[in-house]
Amino acid sequence: MSSTPVPTSAPFFPGRRAPGAGPGLALFLNAGDPPLPVLRDLVLMLDEEGVDCLELAVPFPDSVTDGPVIRRSASRALERGGAALDDVLAFVADVRPHLAHTRIALLTDWRYSLGHRDPAAATRDIAASGADALLVHALPPRLRATYLEAAAAAALPVVTTCYATSPDATRAQAAADATAYLYLVAHYGRSGTAPAAGHGALARTVAELREHTPAPIAVGFGVSTRQDVEAVGASGADAAVIGSAAVAAVERAQQDGRDLPAVFREFVRSVRPA
Repeated sequence: MSSTPVPTSAPFFPGRRAPGAGPGLALFLNAGDPPLPVLRDLVLMLDEEGVDCLELAVPFPDSVTDGPVIRRSASRALERGGAALDDVLAFVADVRPHLAHTRIALLTDWRYSLGHRDPAAATRDIAASGADALLVHALPPRLRATYLEAAAAAALPVVTTCYATSPDATRAQAAADATAYLYLVAHYGRSGTAPAAGHGALARTVAELREHTPAPIAVGFGVSTRQDVEAVGASGADAAVIGSAAVAAVERAQQDGRDLPAVFREFVRSVRPA
């Protein structure tokens, strides 16, 4: 079990375990795809729709855990420029005060965005931007304790991750270290692919993880439809994370020249349980 103190923060996915409540909803997007001015309108729309969480990635190249849809999105954002970590923090600082419901979990790659920065300074800057949590991609295991201590000192909640197939001790540690929420990756593979047995089959894993954390548990990978979100809810998880399908909706709207916030509103309503 981690001895890291849990930062005080408004909770993610509040009330989702209440009787009759459906799972919360988190959507993943790359900052800069769409361009930041359009993304601002889109984020405000997400808040209007009551989306619980935006997992906002600082784009980085050549992710080994992402499928082709998200990799194309990151490439578009990087080619446009203007979506480095400092740009994204300025974006969060601008939009976050206007959000009444949606929380922002910032996803950053250690090597590309954080590795050259002092952990204490970086976590302070991220917290100061108004980001509600931080998820670090590809954090070297030897630096895990340093990162957790820096985040706790900055009162910045963290999202931790584990696979459903991770060893018991690995899952327990990830759960114990989660101070924002635990992201349970439904199966080992690249984003956009679903587990063969379906998301509802994760019920036992979710129950075991609850023994190690009071933090909410969100399930992602292969969640793309209303039926998938409902299956995640049936597993006992607090929220479903939609990544590739959300990014694909952005990609199609841009290719077709359609009004992105309007198109994405339709997407959100199509995946939310009735």
